[in-house]
Amino acid sequence: MEVVPLSAILYDGTAVLGRHLRRIRHAPAILVMTQTMPIVFLLFFGYVFGSALAMPGADYRAYLVPGMIVATAANGIMTGMFTAAQDSHRGVMDRFRTMPMSRSAVPVGQAVADLLTTAVGLVPLMLVGLAMGWRIEGGPLQALGAFALLLLFRFASTWIGILLGLASQSEEAAGQLGGATFMLPLLSNAYIPTDGLPGWLRTVAEWNPISAVATAVRDLFGNAPVPADAAWPVAHPVAGAIGWSLVLLGVCVPLAVRRYTRGGR
Repeated sequence: MEVVPLSAILYDGTAVLGRHLRRIRHAPAILVMTQTMPIVFLLFFGYVFGSALAMPGADYRAYLVPGMIVATAANGIMTGMFTAAQDSHRGVMDRFRTMPMSRSAVPVGQAVADLLTTAVGLVPLMLVGLAMGWRIEGGPLQALGAFALLLLFRFASTWIGILLGLASQSEEAAGQLGGATFMLPLLSNAYIPTDGLPGWLRTVAEWNPISAVATAVRDLFGNAPVPADAAWPVAHPVAGAIGWSLVLLGVCVPLAVRRYTRGGR
């Protein structure tokens, strides 16, 4: 197996990154849609469901905003899947394979481009959250740690999407599977606490990686305490969030690169 120098991966990956950023610039409607939908859901849950989901001793919107931010990070599965499936089934990746470039640079460039656009896209969502009354109650270092966890989880989620997009049989199949990922935040504590769920459903929700990340972000932002009687990833949220993200990256990155290298075989 040929070992590709890191410098070659960085050089080729930067070129692919530039392509994806230019692609976003020339298709602003997609960017607007992916950035406005989380805001719409935040307003809907915060004002329509807020009174019905009142939490004793806590402001529901302060609980909701970090969860919505994490749910937005998890949407990297959907966006990564759409982009990879589109490039794969429209012949773009076939053309990349004929070029003298690192094989890992293509998915890496896509993942980094998604990470950069997500970092920018979180700003309006958080501004809306601030307008709704949410505040960062923790210290600046804790807040930076929360942002770092969010971006790490988004990066891992994007690689899941890239792998699924490359493995999809068509763009339509990727679209249907991507739509199903909407359920993942619902099966977590992103929107509501899990302590009121039935036993088996609570176990499923608390072992959902989104729950660990959401709990870690709430804790670092100072918005909600860590549940003491939850499953291990939620009871130790920072370690759980980092662990889940690294496991997902460790599994999906090599599989996605291998799938890209093999093409449709």
